[in-house]
Amino acid sequence: MSDNLQRMRDAYYGRMAQRGLTPLWTVMTEAVPSEPVANCEPVFWDFAADIRPALFEAGELISAEEAQRRVLMLNNPALQRGTTKTLLCAIQMIKEGEIAPAHRHTQSALRFVIEGGGAYTAINGEKTSMNPGDLILTPAWFWHDHGKDSKGPMIWLDGLDIPLVNHLGATFSEEFDERRYPEARPAEDSRARYGSGLLPLEPVVSTSHSPVFRYPYDTTRQALEALRRTNEWDPCHGLKLRYSNPLSGEFVLPTIAAFIQLLPRGFSGAPYRSTESTIVMAVEGRGRAHVGNRTFSFGPHDIFVIPNWTWTTLEADVDAVLFSYSDRAALEKLALLRQQRSNEARSGM
Repeated sequence: MSDNLQRMRDAYYGRMAQRGLTPLWTVMTEAVPSEPVANCEPVFWDFAADIRPALFEAGELISAEEAQRRVLMLNNPALQRGTTKTLLCAIQMIKEGEIAPAHRHTQSALRFVIEGGGAYTAINGEKTSMNPGDLILTPAWFWHDHGKDSKGPMIWLDGLDIPLVNHLGATFSEEFDERRYPEARPAEDSRARYGSGLLPLEPVVSTSHSPVFRYPYDTTRQALEALRRTNEWDPCHGLKLRYSNPLSGEFVLPTIAAFIQLLPRGFSGAPYRSTESTIVMAVEGRGRAHVGNRTFSFGPHDIFVIPNWTWTTLEADVDAVLFSYSDRAALEKLALLRQQRSNEARSGM
């Protein structure tokens, strides 16, 4: 190409930039790459060494009422704010006699209880108890508050789709006039109606979220142990189950998929990647996660991020249980989920 032609092109590109126009051919490989590019970094948080002490320090400095929510967000170093590009992970603590005031928002949320007892979440006026290992749901635009009457702290993981909803420009929130939303249903009513594998006789209208607000850990753990006896181990995931909406079989929230998995002692998984971004918390056991070019040694309640389209392998030194949540629920609805195992073609392509 001649110098004169190059100068003409550069002048053209300069004029286009002034008009807010970009020739696609100059950014084609960036705009439409041949495969996904990870949009955040693998990152790891040590619960016992870093997160828990920081929470207890916060508990001495600010009340739950002053803070609205005494929460520490886990920020990915590749992002201005957020744990992945679409999801937020945070850790919340509430102490004896405290109430985290009632509010609602268009973001969907889940809670996975880490430690403590005697606390509750109330969803649209229905109380549900919180015990270690329980998964608690607060669907979008549902009033919710938290409280604790017994001694000692209660700590749980908060998972929300805040980055996704903010990116879509669909964020609304509202504070309730009182600290607590008035009781509207008996405690644990949703679980009594929908959580036993039985459904009410009258017609039930399916919703985009699960009607069950609490998935108890003892039931979850029993399901994993029952599957262990079948010896149907996935070479990448061990035994992995998804929390589901009992009315439809779909994920528990429209934008967030939640999972529980068991890695048996000595498990060494095969490499796997997908277009979902995943946040993982170890519930029990110890092992390692090889995520991209990083290796994380995890123990109970440690948290790590698996970015989209990043090769990952999991290992367990002893029996390990992992809780995770991802944006798979949204990706499946948009027909954007792709998966790949080592030495396999991309499935669904």
